[in-house]
Amino acid sequence: MLDLTPWRNAPAWHIAFSGGLDSTVLLHLLAHYARNHPAPPLHAIHIHHGLQAAADAWPSHCEKICAELGVELSVVHVHVAPGASLEQAARQARYSAFAQALGAGEVLFTGQHREDQAETLLFRLLRGAGLRGLTAMPAQRELAHGILARPLLSIARKQLLDYAHANGLRWIEDPSNSDTAFARNYLRSEIFPRLHERWPQAGQNLARCAEHLGEAQDLLDELARDDLAKAGEGAALPWAGLDSLDLAVLAGLSPARQRNALQYWLSRRTRLPDTRHWAGWADLRDAAAHAQPIWRLADGQLLRSHARIWWVSGDWLRPVHGELAWQVPGSALALPNNGSVQLAPGQTLENLHIAYRQGGETLDIPGRGRRDLKRLLNELQVPHFVRPRLPLLYCGKRLLAVANLPELGQADCQLHWQPPTNAQGLS
Repeated sequence: MLDLTPWRNAPAWHIAFSGGLDSTVLLHLLAHYARNHPAPPLHAIHIHHGLQAAADAWPSHCEKICAELGVELSVVHVHVAPGASLEQAARQARYSAFAQALGAGEVLFTGQHREDQAETLLFRLLRGAGLRGLTAMPAQRELAHGILARPLLSIARKQLLDYAHANGLRWIEDPSNSDTAFARNYLRSEIFPRLHERWPQAGQNLARCAEHLGEAQDLLDELARDDLAKAGEGAALPWAGLDSLDLAVLAGLSPARQRNALQYWLSRRTRLPDTRHWAGWADLRDAAAHAQPIWRLADGQLLRSHARIWWVSGDWLRPVHGELAWQVPGSALALPNNGSVQLAPGQTLENLHIAYRQGGETLDIPGRGRRDLKRLLNELQVPHFVRPRLPLLYCGKRLLAVANLPELGQADCQLHWQPPTNAQGLS
């Protein structure tokens, strides 16, 4: 039933084991394969969401099944953040736990089948999703440092049910699956049975449609990569670890190609905005040259500075303030929310501290005399949002150097800054 060849050389296999029909069949198939073929070590993960009382008994059931099959099991308790969509919040908590469990190159198997593919397409159609949202769930994709694989996608649920009965498998029936207040449950229990009565191949045909849409999206992704290759040229501040694009290159594309390129670029960094929020891109793109517009997205912000747009997230969005005395200048100094700094080797200055811009700072530049720091940063085209974070090295009240800008410091006094991470949430 399964072709596991693509993943046989992984360091380890994991399975998302809820105890339901789909994951029980998948676990049985994987365990049988591992007993009869060379395979990576197999490990099951059960996520306890804590959303219903019935779920408290499921870890015990999963432990028994795994013990019978000789498979190690981990039970992970997660916190589901409250919000408008309980389903979405539970999914985010679940996949965050999976991502933490995966090592480099390891594989996580999940049990989605053909009807899941069809339901996903219909569900997203009813929500008005664009092409990217309508594409098929891929057979595999990256997850953290590993791979998420869905080997059952081409298999109908009836085949899984027949297999389970033929092999005497036991599984959990989640009572929440009958609650039609959840959109997917409503589609599964109320809509799809009627569709299959009229069109018996509805599930198969919808799944195939999702695959066709996926091929179309692949072509648009190729176009996006070409457009982004041009827009990514001339990137500034490589030491900052920030991603940026040339605004003029993007603005020169048609509106549809602009959105396509940005959707591809942003999809690897944040949850994509819906149609209503794309007005934020127009505001960012069309703002006056001296303006400093911000497009706030789910997991970060797009900023505009010096004719480029910049993606900023993680610690870059957290405030920095105050002064830090440097007791041991020869070692690295951690900066709250702002990475760390270190003096170039061999420098033995004393009475040093790190501070941030307050306005009005001046700096002695060899051969140029005393200069206003704001003007110097303008000359070097340092983006406006980077300037408040730049560590400044002082000896007493005298400004000696600006981090990572060798032009703004004495030759024998260079400050090296390791900026904060620009990490984003799970997308």
